[in-house]
Amino acid sequence: MTSQTPIPFSATPTRFASGDAFCAGDLYLPSTAGPHPMIVMAHGVGGVRTMRLDAFAERFAAQGFACLVFDYRHFGESGGEPRQLLDIDHQQEDWHSALAHARTLSNIDPSRIALWGTSFGGGHVLAVAAQAQARGQTVAAVVAQCPFTHGLASSLTLSPLTSLKVSALAMSDRVGSWFGCAPRMVAVAAKPGETGLMNAPDAYDGYTVLRKAGCTAPNEVAARFALDIIGYYPGRSAKKISAPVLFCVCETDSVAPAGPTLRYAAQAARGEIKTYRDGHFDIYVGDAFERVVADQIEFLNRHLKALPSMPASPG
Repeated sequence: MTSQTPIPFSATPTRFASGDAFCAGDLYLPSTAGPHPMIVMAHGVGGVRTMRLDAFAERFAAQGFACLVFDYRHFGESGGEPRQLLDIDHQQEDWHSALAHARTLSNIDPSRIALWGTSFGGGHVLAVAAQAQARGQTVAAVVAQCPFTHGLASSLTLSPLTSLKVSALAMSDRVGSWFGCAPRMVAVAAKPGETGLMNAPDAYDGYTVLRKAGCTAPNEVAARFALDIIGYYPGRSAKKISAPVLFCVCETDSVAPAGPTLRYAAQAARGEIKTYRDGHFDIYVGDAFERVVADQIEFLNRHLKALPSMPASPG
């Protein structure tokens, strides 16, 4: 259950180095005495932190969790050229850079850091948690919200004709990149029958809702990314993670089908599953948001606050 009295917190812009550029983010710190448990957070395909991740971070911070919410390189306020370039390996590197940065922050407990990802980021946190563990690094807990776990299953949410159009754009963009051409873009979300990475009936309107309230993130990414989706199966990493993992699964998910995710979740050594009768984009707003954030706070309270804290880093 959530606390009856929210804790005051601050939110300040921050940045950290990653690869050949930097990631921009916001650091949320509760006003209570530390060292604090921390949640590292990022979005999905084409998403930036102002697309409702701030709403989640505010709820977490009000419960006493520090949060580092960041934009991937090439997106939002982060560095990196060309813009809107989505590279799976680079984004995973950004997660590792965010983890490393979090461990250096003063008044943060490095033994109580969780990963929180949604949509494509929900797949990333599974892969990154397994990678960090293999490197001997501690991840205390993982939250994977409506996660992308199975490349083929997500690819098949598009019609054959749309897939053909997206693949043609992607190949053209990939070949053009070899000759230094500017990226060819494809819409992240499109209306049914139009060309985009997502064009289910709820995709365009749902994505548009996330981009409201002054968000200037363009609804497009470099098309070459579409060639990599079908070969990405981050759900396979679930069985390699020893930390507790909360899978928040939307039963009617039109982008990241629930079936494969539930099968992967069942393989996690300490997996916990919460299902919702909501669509992929519903989970960020309204009553669906209230339900999922309450479940996540309950999970994080059990697995982060119950751990013994370590002395704060000197920063």
